[in-house]
Amino acid sequence: MNTSAFRRTALALAAASTTALVLAGCSAGSTPGASGGSGDEKITLTIATFNNFGYTDEFLKKYTDEHPNVTIVHNKAAESGDARKNYFQKLGKEGLADIEAVEVDWLSEAMQYSDLLAPVPDDLKGRWLDWKEAAATDPEGNLIGYGTDIGPQAICYRSDLFAAAGLPTEPADVEALFDGDWNTYFDVADQYKAATGKAMIDSANSVLQGIVNQMEYTYDKPDGEVIATTNPEIEDTYETVIDRAVPNAAYSKQWGDDWIAAFQEDEFATVLCPGWMQGIIAGYAPEVSDWKIANTFPNGGGNWGGSYLTIPANGKNVAAAQELAAWLSAPEQQVEAFVNVGAFPSQTEAYSIDKLTGYTNPYFGDAKTGEIGADRAKAVTVRPYKSANYYKYHDALQNAINRVFDGTEDKTTSWNTYVAEVEAF
Repeated sequence: MNTSAFRRTALALAAASTTALVLAGCSAGSTPGASGGSGDEKITLTIATFNNFGYTDEFLKKYTDEHPNVTIVHNKAAESGDARKNYFQKLGKEGLADIEAVEVDWLSEAMQYSDLLAPVPDDLKGRWLDWKEAAATDPEGNLIGYGTDIGPQAICYRSDLFAAAGLPTEPADVEALFDGDWNTYFDVADQYKAATGKAMIDSANSVLQGIVNQMEYTYDKPDGEVIATTNPEIEDTYETVIDRAVPNAAYSKQWGDDWIAAFQEDEFATVLCPGWMQGIIAGYAPEVSDWKIANTFPNGGGNWGGSYLTIPANGKNVAAAQELAAWLSAPEQQVEAFVNVGAFPSQTEAYSIDKLTGYTNPYFGDAKTGEIGADRAKAVTVRPYKSANYYKYHDALQNAINRVFDGTEDKTTSWNTYVAEVEAF
């Protein structure tokens, strides 16, 4: 889609809520164009992310200490969906940050407007995993995203709640317990509920995400064929989630206030756990000492999430933003973000850094999370095709599960509603 068409059809969506963190004591003056951020002219660079990228005040201060003329303002949306609304409302117009994070599930949407984004300099190409870089490269060969993390998945679990249910508690034993396919995972959930009367799984839609991330084609194909309502794998997944995950899930979806608060309670005992989720858990439940990580995942491996940094081409400080984005996505900084929140690097050179390979996470019982992340990344065998329409199809299916969970529609009715919504797109 060309940019003029985008500007005509852009939706008037609500901007994502953000919190500003101002670093370094420089003035906030910004000049348009090409300041690289390493001279004497004082500039302000804004970064917009979501969830938790590991960009703490201390982390970003390392950059401003090296670039005393730069002030960094970090705006953080609560979750990816909020950031997406803001991004597509303002892309090509005004109001976006100098550096905008993009989540992999809506990267294909952003790729439609690659001419509105400043390309990554050619000398930086090749730093990332091949598939990570390929996904952000447009038909003209422009790489428009600086890869940050990937999301190889494990299972995080509460060992104290497992003990109360009569289940194994040590990671090696839990790995053996869950070794198998999704039915194995649900069978353990059934055992947990029979023993405790409570849900083992945090949310039904996280299970949906875990399963669809193991499919090559989900809702449509590269030739444009829409299979969202005819793909037997999708319909089977929907029925599986409704029949087996919903009865064993504490919540329908993640990121709500109740779900966040539940990390400090005993409402659920497992979370499907890409690296970035480790920081979420530790942040939401800092006083809970019983979370551990099992180096396994139902049906093999899967990647959930991972993001990119993009730079709007009409930004006021494009060259300076490129310099900062290159620094943020360099191997050393990716390893630092991993240490901060568990975000597993997409930079290949990071995998040989001792700080990553030898890292143990004290919050998760000194789990070797660097080693676990590498193992889980090796277990990923499928990279799902995600078109520009992936987000809306997936959101519609999530809503179908929400309706059944909430009791507003039964399984058949909610699927029919989903089919009607897809046909109306």
